[in-house]
Amino acid sequence: MESVPEEKKKLLSIIIPALNEQETIPILYETIEALAPELPVNLEYLFIDDGSTDGTMEVVRGLAARDSRVHYVSFSRNFGKEAAIFAGIQNASGDLLVLMDADLQDPPALLPQMITEILENGYDCVGTRRIDRKGEPRVRSFFARRFYRLMSKISKTEIVDGARDYQMMTRKVAEAILSIGEYNRFSKGIFGWVGYHKKWISYENVGRVAGKSKWSFWKLLIYAMDGIVAYSTVPLVISSVLGLVLCLVAFIFILIIIARTLIFGDPTSGWPSLACIIILLAGLQMFFIGILGQYLAKTYLETKHRPIYLVREDNLVTEDNKL
Repeated sequence: MESVPEEKKKLLSIIIPALNEQETIPILYETIEALAPELPVNLEYLFIDDGSTDGTMEVVRGLAARDSRVHYVSFSRNFGKEAAIFAGIQNASGDLLVLMDADLQDPPALLPQMITEILENGYDCVGTRRIDRKGEPRVRSFFARRFYRLMSKISKTEIVDGARDYQMMTRKVAEAILSIGEYNRFSKGIFGWVGYHKKWISYENVGRVAGKSKWSFWKLLIYAMDGIVAYSTVPLVISSVLGLVLCLVAFIFILIIIARTLIFGDPTSGWPSLACIIILLAGLQMFFIGILGQYLAKTYLETKHRPIYLVREDNLVTEDNKL
């Protein structure tokens, strides 16, 4: 990569959502700083504190005190990673933006290649995906792969297997993402929905350098359900079709019962099987009512027009506080 004069360098905003990451943030910062001389861009760090309860903000304030390129936004409470991603994109000032987890599972070593793909090869955005899930629990890996396979079949939006939130984009792509003002956000789907000329980079899974994952199996399951509801109406179609099929089956059974009664009388046997059928149908009804409820709940939350996040503290440079 050819050297670029300092005055002609573009600004890269590194957006880092963080929840209780006091151990990993210093390591991430030093790792990126070691790469900085090789990068043909200037850097801006933007930490989004998602309501941390440990010393995350003390660490970030310390970095900001000695490095004017370090900025932060601290939420009033935990609003979730999707809100943190939105806040980061909304408040970043760079020509290029990159989302990166604080735990170094998103390798900073990929930054030079990502920058090259955009600045020299003409891509609008660069996404990353893991080619394996070494180190993850097998159950989690199994269900994650099933989720991506299911989404590829029921959604028109491209959601790549193993895709990470580790994405680099131009300002144009960032503005497109911000134009989607949904309260219920699913960034992997949003990144795919906006389109643009995109390059994928694959890499082997990397473990956390410190701390523990904030994603439990239950949280990932809810996140997957959010993605399905947000980017597919197939579950509603399935419930409608299955309901029609069951109605037809029930009608056929009614005809069989009438014919049997006329031919053989009206035997009283068979109530256990009847009870099982009633329980099965009732269970299916409750299941599909639950699916409908999920869509209604998302619609209900959207109509409230609540802010995606609230800020408790920040050190952003704005027109109001410039010297």
